Amino acid sequence: MSDNLPAIPGMNNGVASTGNASSGNGFLALAGRTAKLAASALFLKEGMHLLRSHMQANAGAAMRLSEMCGQAEVEPRFTSMIEDVSTSLTGVAEASGEMVNAADAVDMDARGFNGAHDREYRPGYEASNGSGVRQAKPGFYRRTGRRS
Repeated sequence: MSDNLPAIPGMNNGVASTGNASSGNGFLALAGRTAKLAASALFLKEGMHLLRSHMQANAGAAMRLSEMCGQAEVEPRFTSMIEDVSTSLTGVAEASGEMVNAADAVDMDARGFNGAHDREYRPGYEASNGSGVRQAKPGFYRRTGRRS
C-alpha cells in the first residue's frame, strides 16, 4: 500500500531525508511526515470502505444461506452457526466503518496541522533559504536558551 503514496518533499523511502532543510525537525521533513500521515489515512479509509462492502456482502450471503437451510430443514444447530457467522461479519463491517471515521479524523488533523505549520514557519523557511547565509540547524536556539 505504501508504494502508492505520492512523492513527498523531505522524505526518502518513507523516512525523513538527512541533510539541510529536510533533516529531523526541519521544515520540509515535518511537512513531509504529516503529508505522509494524511495520505496513509486516505489509503486506510479506502481499504476500510472495501472491507466494509465485502463483509456486508458476505453477511448477506450467510443470512440467505441460513434461510435456505431453514427451508431445507437442516439441523437447527448448523443453521444457528451460519446465522452467528452472519452476525459476526456484520460486526466486522460496522467496526470497519468506525475505522473509516478514525482515519478521516487523522487525515483532517494531519492536514490541519500541516496548514498551521506551513502558515507559521514557511515565511521563515523562505527567508532563510533566500538569504544566502547559512542558518543554524532547527532547534539550535532552543537548546542554547537563545531566542529571537
